[in-house]
Amino acid sequence: MRKTPLKILHIAPQNIANVPMTLVKAERRLGHYSRLVTFFADPRGYEEDVVLNLPFANNKWVVHFKPIFSHSSRQSVKNIIPQNPEKPPLWKSGGIIEKILISGREKLWQSRVKKLMQKIDFFSFDLYCFETGMDFFSDARTIIELKKRGKKIAVLYTGSDLRTRGIYPQVENAANFRGTFELDHLMLHPQLVHLPLPFDTGKFDFRVPLAGDKTRIGHAPTNREAKGSEQILAILDQLQKEKNITIVLIENMSHFDALAQKQSCDIFIDQIGDLGYGINSLEALAFGIPTCTCLAPGFHSHFPEHPFIEINAANLKEKLVQLIDNPNRRNQISEAGRKWVEKYHDSLVVVQKIHQLSGVAVAVET
Repeated sequence: MRKTPLKILHIAPQNIANVPMTLVKAERRLGHYSRLVTFFADPRGYEEDVVLNLPFANNKWVVHFKPIFSHSSRQSVKNIIPQNPEKPPLWKSGGIIEKILISGREKLWQSRVKKLMQKIDFFSFDLYCFETGMDFFSDARTIIELKKRGKKIAVLYTGSDLRTRGIYPQVENAANFRGTFELDHLMLHPQLVHLPLPFDTGKFDFRVPLAGDKTRIGHAPTNREAKGSEQILAILDQLQKEKNITIVLIENMSHFDALAQKQSCDIFIDQIGDLGYGINSLEALAFGIPTCTCLAPGFHSHFPEHPFIEINAANLKEKLVQLIDNPNRRNQISEAGRKWVEKYHDSLVVVQKIHQLSGVAVAVET
């Protein structure tokens, strides 16, 4: 008996934190035909599949004008959960000028999207996963057409998309399944189903950290405000005057180089704030590096046993001193962390859960 492979298409603005490509690769390992289409290439150099390079999707002009014309709720990414009376929060236009700019941009996109659809036989897939809940077009015409054709649609939220932008109602209404990889999203959108971040530990060489003359402590912010980096770095500066440590700031570099720097660390600090751990933490744990982070509300009910050193701005220095002074404890945490990632974040398990909840009918031959 064998299962007939599925055809699955993932659509995302970018390969954010490598999560979309991790899903694609897991599906391929399960024998499915899976592709990823992104609007633009992620600047950190993650592996890509089909990159449309859509004009004005994420260039210097967009970065410059977005704060001027977009709605205030989308101005910045912070490390606290937004206090939004709307549940879920809805996407809001910044006004008539932004609407005109978006309309003009999407007219430029139409020909590239049409060529893509012809090239990959767009409407032949069984499941369409819209990462971050975005269509190519703001009127959701692609998703509406897919719904008319009876296709299965999944919406998957990752990162700050829901916090800063909100949902597109037409996209959500067409979806067979709506999920999130972020626990704090459940406070903004209680109808979502939480899924563990998909992760492939096989790509990471585990090692038990060896105690050296200096303890290397790493921090890798993509967005300093979202990670509480100023507080973290200030505490590390204080600690450097008292302990024999090296601060490893992993920032503004390719993902390949960032991993090399991260692997050299003895201790890793992910973030301070309400948003909880992310791929940064999972990478560190997979390498065997004890990892410090704040945890999102509701985390302990989902994961009562975990390997994180739970921190906040008030206790970070104390927690770091305990780790620096006790290499044996670091070794114990190191082994437990790798096992925990393997148990709870296996990308093969995550994609199968998405398929099940999306209602994809898998044909069986006997």
